[in-house]
Amino acid sequence: MPKNKGKVRPFLLASPHNPAPTFPPFASFVAVIHVLVLVFFSISFPLQQPLLTRLFQGGKNRRRGTKENDDQRRELTFKEDGQEYAQVIKMLGNGRLEALCFDGSKRLANIRGKMRKKVWINQGDIILLSLRDFQDGKGDVILKYTADEARTLKSYGELPEHAKINEGDTFGQGEDGEAYFEFGDADSDDESEDEANPNSGKKEVDIDDI
Repeated sequence: MPKNKGKVRPFLLASPHNPAPTFPPFASFVAVIHVLVLVFFSISFPLQQPLLTRLFQGGKNRRRGTKENDDQRRELTFKEDGQEYAQVIKMLGNGRLEALCFDGSKRLANIRGKMRKKVWINQGDIILLSLRDFQDGKGDVILKYTADEARTLKSYGELPEHAKINEGDTFGQGEDGEAYFEFGDADSDDESEDEANPNSGKKEVDIDDI
């Protein structure tokens, strides 16, 4: 008589007549998911750069563009007591320039140290000068205006109407690039001197001829 007679045989998952179900390995499952994700992103975002490239891209050009935008967004500065608007008429080198202030005076100006090699000033630029108390013919450059800022100042009446805002062009500038100023006529000056000295036109008398 069999020993297992009267006992219930446990259900076996694997048997010749009932094979056990097979499942794919875990690594294969992860690989399939990874491929599906890549296919999805390649179809949805065909022109997008990789995420890491977008996060870490940059460089000098990108930083320079940010700096230019900051300059464009700065607040407009108006002159205060002891300051005057001016236009550069000549660069003298070594951080010095000659400027014609809009109060009618021509002054020698020094560019501040922190502006050197950071703010480039050219002939015709509109600048803001800080005047010196005991040296009226000298000043210090404290700010350079952009062309748009200069036009805004002119629209507010801060600059005279005859001021030329175009970059590289000074008001009262000649064709050869040198700034000129109107003076009296030479003939009129000679006539005024003759009127002041009526005896200047008379012929001198030699003592030996007497």
